[in-house]
Amino acid sequence: MQVSDFDYTLPEGLIAQEPPADRGASRMLVVERASGQFFDRSFAELPEYLRAGDVLAVNDSGVIRARLFGRRLGVKAQPLSPRNPAAGSFLRGRVEALLTKQLDAATWEALVHPGRKIGVGERLLFGEGFEAEVIGRGTFGERTLRFRWTGDFFEHLERLGHVPLPPYIRRQDRAEDAARYQTVYARAAGSVAAPTAGLHFTAQMLDLLRHRGVEVAELTLHVGLGTFQPVRAAGVEEHRMHAERYQISPEAAAAVNRALEEGRRVVAVGTTAVRTLEYSAGATGRVQPEAGETALFIYPGFCFRVAGALLTNFHLPRSTLLMLVCAFAGRDLVLKAYAHAVEQRYRFYSYGDCMLVL
Repeated sequence: MQVSDFDYTLPEGLIAQEPPADRGASRMLVVERASGQFFDRSFAELPEYLRAGDVLAVNDSGVIRARLFGRRLGVKAQPLSPRNPAAGSFLRGRVEALLTKQLDAATWEALVHPGRKIGVGERLLFGEGFEAEVIGRGTFGERTLRFRWTGDFFEHLERLGHVPLPPYIRRQDRAEDAARYQTVYARAAGSVAAPTAGLHFTAQMLDLLRHRGVEVAELTLHVGLGTFQPVRAAGVEEHRMHAERYQISPEAAAAVNRALEEGRRVVAVGTTAVRTLEYSAGATGRVQPEAGETALFIYPGFCFRVAGALLTNFHLPRSTLLMLVCAFAGRDLVLKAYAHAVEQRYRFYSYGDCMLVL
């Protein structure tokens, strides 16, 4: 398969730049795999398409303020005498870093800008008492940063960092994005992009679904490069995903496995939930209570063992996310549904509308 097989034309004006005024007010395109039909609905109508006994699997990872702005630190020449006041560091050009994956308490992988100028050994200052040294360089230009700080690391991120809105949202983050680019059920901080299918849910919608007999199972996949890294290869099979951290609790695994054993449906909220469930169930057909990393790449031809329905946003052309949806519903049907969504002026991408695939 060629990556170009997963292309489509999207007018730029359909890329949502703002969330809807009210969370949960999005439109929803319902796609039926069996009939090949699709229907224009609203997210408020989701309960009509779920049934008692369904297990709704959601990704409870929380978005961190992963976007940092700072300056490069230069080192002045060593003084000829200890009294030379020119010794020490000085500020150089501006730098931006997007933290993508935590490696240990002090070390992160990050994308940096301007990438070509920032080499191993450089120091970056992001704020008083908060700096990093570049200690490595990755295959796709990412850098490994080792931080030094005083106090609590995540308090520095909360104070100095910005909400990591994707680049197709052509504005700076604002105060309201801290809440709206976050699901209402976010628990475990660690994602650098939102699991966007979950952004539509309100606490009231979740309560309504539970009241109607839908079970909610929370699992965690921390969104990083594996989810949003562009596909650079020409052939689909040549692409390699970056590994992302996940965790499935014993309670979530038990809920999903009971549903599978009893013939009840597992409804995955978002591609990250799908990848976590399918990776965990890959060896045995049953989800394991475990923590680890997954680099699972799902594209057409994949055999789904867990997900029976999928709620997802509309994804970028040629992306691994679109390929996963095509694997689940069929490429031709998905691209027809996308063409319909464009014609009907649905809102696309992270702050956009959603699609329910049954």
